[in-house]
Amino acid sequence: MIRILTVDDHPLFREGLAAVIENQDDMTLVATASNGREAVQLFQKHRPDITLMDLRLPELNGIDAMIAIRLEFPEARVIVVSTSEGDAEIRSALQAGACGYMFKHMAPGELVDVIRQVNAGKKSVPPTVAVQLAEHINDVALTAREIEVLAHLPGGNRNSEIGVKLFISEDTVKRHMKNIMEKLNARDRTQAMTIAIRRGIIKI
Repeated sequence: MIRILTVDDHPLFREGLAAVIENQDDMTLVATASNGREAVQLFQKHRPDITLMDLRLPELNGIDAMIAIRLEFPEARVIVVSTSEGDAEIRSALQAGACGYMFKHMAPGELVDVIRQVNAGKKSVPPTVAVQLAEHINDVALTAREIEVLAHLPGGNRNSEIGVKLFISEDTVKRHMKNIMEKLNARDRTQAMTIAIRRGIIKI
C-alpha cells in the first residue's frame, strides 16, 4: 500500500483528495494536515511514502515545510498539488525537492497516476509546466533585494516610500527598478508588477 499524507488548508479539497485516495486499492490515507507546521509534525509521526503538498499554507508555506521535512528525511517524496502556475514558484518547489507537480484542476485519474509514478521513483511534471520552465530557463534571476522592492509595488508605494521601508536611498530603489524592468522585459513598473505576480515571483 502507498501511504499518503495530504497537506492543504481547504477542508473541501482535503476531503476530495481523501475520497480519491481511499477509492484506490493500492493507496491509503495516513493523515491530513491543514498547515505547513502540522505537515512537518505529521510526517515525523507517520513517515508516509508520498506527501501531497499545497504551496500556499498558513503558519509555514509549502516550500518551507518541504525543506524542513527533507532536511530530516532526505528520501521524502513530495508531490506539489497547487493552483499556482507561475514558473518562479514551480521552480522553487522543484529546487526544494518536489518529485512531482500537479495543478488542482487536473483529473483524479491523473493524480493517482502521478502518485504511482513518484512512488516508483520517477519524477513527474505536466507538459505545460515543462514548457513554462523552459521558456524562462535563460532568464537572469532577480536578486533577493530586487524581489523585496517588487513586493512593495502592489501597495502603490513610490520609490521614496519603498526606500524608507527597506532602509535604502531613493536612488538605490530607482536602480533596482531599472534592473527589474530589464530582467522581466517590462516597459514600466506596472507591467513589471503584473509579470512578477503572474510568474509567482511575488504574491498578493
